[in-house]
Amino acid sequence: MASNPKRGRAHASIVTLTLNPSIDLFCETDRVHPTHKMRTYGEHMDAGGGGVNVARVIRELGGDVLAICFAGGATGGLLGELLAREDIPYFHVPIANPTRINHVVRERQTGEEFRFVLNGPEVSSAEKAALLRAVHAIDFEYFVASGSLPPNCPADLLIAIAEISRARGAHFVLDSSGDGLEKTLEAGGVFLVKPSIGELEKLTGRTLPTEDEQHAAAMKLIKDGHAEFVAVTLGGDGAFLASKKGVQRLAPPPVQAISTVGAGDSFLAGLVLSLAHGDTELDALAHGIASGTAAVLERGTSLCRSEDVDRLYAVLSGELKEKSKVAVKA
Repeated sequence: MASNPKRGRAHASIVTLTLNPSIDLFCETDRVHPTHKMRTYGEHMDAGGGGVNVARVIRELGGDVLAICFAGGATGGLLGELLAREDIPYFHVPIANPTRINHVVRERQTGEEFRFVLNGPEVSSAEKAALLRAVHAIDFEYFVASGSLPPNCPADLLIAIAEISRARGAHFVLDSSGDGLEKTLEAGGVFLVKPSIGELEKLTGRTLPTEDEQHAAAMKLIKDGHAEFVAVTLGGDGAFLASKKGVQRLAPPPVQAISTVGAGDSFLAGLVLSLAHGDTELDALAHGIASGTAAVLERGTSLCRSEDVDRLYAVLSGELKEKSKVAVKA
């Protein structure tokens, strides 16, 4: 159901923000060819965009979450219907331009995925101001801003929300790219940032071929006061989590990946939910990797299932206990 902060102060343990949400369409075809019509199979659609995906996973894992997003036009209405279908509490800030539609096509003969991603609608100054009023009207412990910025939207909006979070003593989590990532980090006040290894390399301006170089780059972000935690995703190699205490690094359990769509968002959801529950950093990282790994078991825009997350976390937890026993004996 939709939550409306204007009708009394809303609250959620975790609030997610999607400035550029989408309707995500998925289908399969035998082979992708130019010019010719291609019949498709297995079509389905989901509400999408970084923060929306994070909210979907947190809801699947039983967490208390509220999704905030811009939404406009007929597709904005459809976005709300898709969120309601998954019973995700949400609040949308109306905009004049229609919400974008993205398309993922899986080629059956090769297993390759083709992703068609629109830039999305522009938002006005009045619409951005309305979003900030909505954020002011909601209480939260964690605020997760995830996804790309709309075409004409500066990072100032994310910086303002980070300041609101910091003033309340809440935790601001950032997962963006380009200016949204770089300028918001420069402003400081970020509790946790989640770059991919490619994004971390862009932030540092150089390649990071070794683990020591990767860890040092993440620790420098912390030392320079840009973030308290840095979670770096490494694709099929897992992820690492850096904090003032040091770096924890984990590889995922071996699985047969079907699709990587939404794996990073699923990782972030599992990580943040675990931290919100007061788990240790290593446990939170394991929950994040279990969630991200579970997502690759699903086709297209479907995200992880809680039973898969629990099973994969149990595998990781068992491996960590065995390593701990070996370390004690040594």
